[in-house]
Amino acid sequence: MRRLWMVPLALVVLIAPCVVLAGGGEGGFDGVVRSIETRYHAHATRIPFLGLASFISGRATHGGVGNLHIAEFESFDADVDGDELNAMVQEKLGAGWERMIRETSRHGSEQTLIFTHPEGSRMGLFIVDSESGELDVVQISVNPDRLNESIGKYSHNHWGDDDDSGGDKD
Repeated sequence: MRRLWMVPLALVVLIAPCVVLAGGGEGGFDGVVRSIETRYHAHATRIPFLGLASFISGRATHGGVGNLHIAEFESFDADVDGDELNAMVQEKLGAGWERMIRETSRHGSEQTLIFTHPEGSRMGLFIVDSESGELDVVQISVNPDRLNESIGKYSHNHWGDDDDSGGDKD
């Protein structure tokens, strides 16, 4: 009776590796970055204190921006097949993410992928951009309404709009 607690523990120990292996590894931001590192034999640089910067940007925009992740591949000179990169990112991001933009330069040396994912009142954005020997991966979550309010405080009237320039209007 005293050792009965070992049965559930043994089941967890035996089942956990099967669940991890069946899941096919990690997905999301880290999964995409690791897949790029593995496929193109490159190393990503993570931005130090990005969690703190993400927190501060969230506070400064009153929740308009958050969940910021950035990985940068410097000296990225690998030839990137746009179809392969697109498939890799789609697979690792998983269900719910939809590609909104795919841009490839004429010679294929520059690639841009932008994916979106609805998150209730927020929108997740996932961007992969390869240009001029550098590849960047960015994930961010935005609240369009809050972000618009924050940005609206800094907007200026454009030429032709109602303005207070004091000039005469005909």
